[in-house]
Order: sequence, then C-alpha cells, then structure tokens
Amino acid sequence: MGVIKLFWKENCPRCPQAKEVGSVMQKDGYQVLHFNLETADGLAEATFYSVQATPTFILEDKEENPIADFRGEVPSTQKLKELMDQ
Repeated sequence: MGVIKLFWKENCPRCPQAKEVGSVMQKDGYQVLHFNLETADGLAEATFYSVQATPTFILEDKEENPIADFRGEVPSTQKLKELMDQ
C-alpha cells in the first residue's frame, strides 16, 4: 500500500474537512502524511509536487509513483480507498 500526502493551510476553508478525511483514512490503516504549507518543510514538499491549491491530496503507490491527485477539493474516503486499493 502506498501513501496519501495532504497539503493544507490554516486559513483554508476546506482544509478542516480535508484533515478529517485524512484522519479517517489513518484510522482505517492508510498512511497519511500532512504538510502544512506555512512551514519550510511543507512548502518544499509542495513545490516538488507543484501544489498551488489547498487542500491537495496526492496519492502514491508503494514505489512513490503518483496514482491520483485532488487539488483544491476534498474527495470522499470511499474514493480515496478505491484508488489506494487498486
């Protein structure tokens, strides 16, 4: 199983919902990495993936190849699970 990367900012109106989706995914056994774009580490990772909208979800397989992304939107946990379980 791969990893879900979640990029967010404090003042983003949809980010609390995105963090809740990330929390549910973690509870269900998926690895979710959080990146706050207001930190140097978060901004560096976001630059690598050309993140320009929050929230952004980047889904990667176990070889770290991107398999899907959601930029500026919050996907359902069901959709994330479908993509991660392929």
